[in-house]
Amino acid sequence: MVALETLPELPAQPVIGYRLINSKFPPIDLFDDVADEDEFAALHALQALTNPRLQNEVGNLALLPVKEIPFGIRGCSYAVAPFTHVNPNGSRFSDGGFGVLYVADNLTAAIAEVKYHQQIYWANVTGLHFERFVFRGLKCAFNERGCRDATVLKRSNPIYAPNDYRASRALGWSVREAQAGGLRYHSVREPEATCWALMTPRQVSDVVQTTHLEMIWNGSVAQVNRLSAYHPGA
Repeated sequence: MVALETLPELPAQPVIGYRLINSKFPPIDLFDDVADEDEFAALHALQALTNPRLQNEVGNLALLPVKEIPFGIRGCSYAVAPFTHVNPNGSRFSDGGFGVLYVADNLTAAIAEVKYHQQIYWANVTGLHFERFVFRGLKCAFNERGCRDATVLKRSNPIYAPNDYRASRALGWSVREAQAGGLRYHSVREPEATCWALMTPRQVSDVVQTTHLEMIWNGSVAQVNRLSAYHPGA
């Protein structure tokens, strides 16, 4: 098991990263419509009276202290969603008990990471012969201050095991319990790429959609196509 204290703590440094999300998950307007915690509390209480789908839209707020939400940034809902809509099956650095925002240092790496997991998931769906899945490509600006640097570990370390997440999840819990910002680590699916596992959205300062992509399933993920590119204003 990796001892958290053996991983250097990273200083404040702005970073641009990339991630993919399924287009079937739209932005959550409630997070993007307010500027601060007080406005959110008031609007949430008001919408709860009239919107029976509100809980499904915003997710489980008990998993994320409101003070951790970076209100007022562009794309706030994209930053928050992984922490309120948690995958119960877990991920590399979480057993499903908490959310993690995963970001890669380039879009190719982000595609490789998502493609790998899509391949596993859809291979287990009986009778699926052909399908098309559309994803939003997001560009994220964040600060890696307070993150721990797991890139000092060799790629042979158990936290980088391709399919066995026991060591990495133990490290993830250590990071969470220490209230560290997250982890910087080697991409497991794309050689030479770097990824981050952010344990809080408070590190994020901007998230914007930059492209749409599709993955074509034909017994496997046969190809990935870029459908469109966006050029949003600064």
